[in-house]
Amino acid sequence: MSLLLDVRNLSVLFGGVLALNKLSLKIAAGEIIGLIGPNGAGKTTAFNVVTGRIKGSSGSIFFCGRDITGWSPSKIARNGIARTFQSIKLYEDLSVIENVMIAAHSSISYSFLEAILGLGRFSRDESRIRYRAFELLELMNLQELAAERASSLPYGSQRKLEIARALALGPKLLLLDEPVAGMNPTETREFGDFILRLRDNLSIGIGLIDHDMSFVMEVCDRIRVIDHGVPIAWGMPTQVRNDKDVIAAYLGVGFGTATGGHAAN
Repeated sequence: MSLLLDVRNLSVLFGGVLALNKLSLKIAAGEIIGLIGPNGAGKTTAFNVVTGRIKGSSGSIFFCGRDITGWSPSKIARNGIARTFQSIKLYEDLSVIENVMIAAHSSISYSFLEAILGLGRFSRDESRIRYRAFELLELMNLQELAAERASSLPYGSQRKLEIARALALGPKLLLLDEPVAGMNPTETREFGDFILRLRDNLSIGIGLIDHDMSFVMEVCDRIRVIDHGVPIAWGMPTQVRNDKDVIAAYLGVGFGTATGGHAAN
């Protein structure tokens, strides 16, 4: 597997508080990596630095062998890293397919004048984008809802639509922040199966944050655990589940059992 993301000794300082302390993390193509820890551990901060939303204080971030440390969010997205957020971000008054098409417009080649006149490359690009958007909706099993308003979708389908929007950027690496938050156990299991199919069908790397330990243990190949910004464990789910430092960080809730369960917040 080719290495996609290589985070090296990443630290983040907020007003004298060390939010991340020398975090290292690797994600390869075709691999699902979990980043977990109690609330306030620094997980979302790590994703925000990787995607350029905030600046790290020290350390380096390499993507596909290139040093992307300090790049802007738009440049990082154009070069192959897409993400979703804890709070779903959709254009609620637009249709499902329009939501995906808007995300895909980063790949247009037509000029403003061509768009106004509907000439030249405009028609070709718009047809290509609509076709690609529908392909992604089929992948998400949302094709029958293409004309529906995004706000009318149930919660789980909105999560899938958000991922379709991220995939419209054509990423090599997809970062998911709390993808199953708010889902019931049945929805969570179905979403876990969906994530595995997504990885297998697209051969992309996936990094995810979540507090549902059953979900994380089921879908992730390896897991990095952090506590108060400090990396405390790294390994396969079975190794992490039984790690004494991880159990202590979560006060023993949800670890060391066959079922996993929900971690303490």
